[in-house]
Amino acid sequence: MGILLRILLPAALLCAATAGASASDATAAVDADVACVPRVVDGWLRSPPMPMPMMAGFARIENRCAADTIVIGARSDAFASVELHETQVVDGVSRMREVAELPVAAGGEVVLRPGGLHLMLMRPVSPLATGDVARVEFTLADGRSVGTDFEVRAADAR
Repeated sequence: MGILLRILLPAALLCAATAGASASDATAAVDADVACVPRVVDGWLRSPPMPMPMMAGFARIENRCAADTIVIGARSDAFASVELHETQVVDGVSRMREVAELPVAAGGEVVLRPGGLHLMLMRPVSPLATGDVARVEFTLADGRSVGTDFEVRAADAR
């Protein structure tokens, strides 16, 4: 009985001391996390160097939230299809592959950039020229979405 008392008494005292604050703090933390949505910043689309039915998209996805998040897809009304892709060099050859999801750690970011993770936006609904803007929405694993406008830049943009 003495060992049980030594284990349970501190836990009971801790619970009693924090009971009033814990419920409201926990509710506030849950509400804040639900309200917290990652941001997409610095979005831009690269014009292809020659007429092609696709463009590459780049941006930074910032997750300033307390919880990790996962991007599971993207869409745009300006394109028939948008996919998450990654470029990798295999045996000296650059290859692209579709990526099913992009985990974004709490307090972290994922950068979509030339030569790495990026968007492939296929079959534009209408031609897009340098300076035009297309909205891209990213779908999160929890069902929410976050988007921003992506400006079309010249083929040689970095």
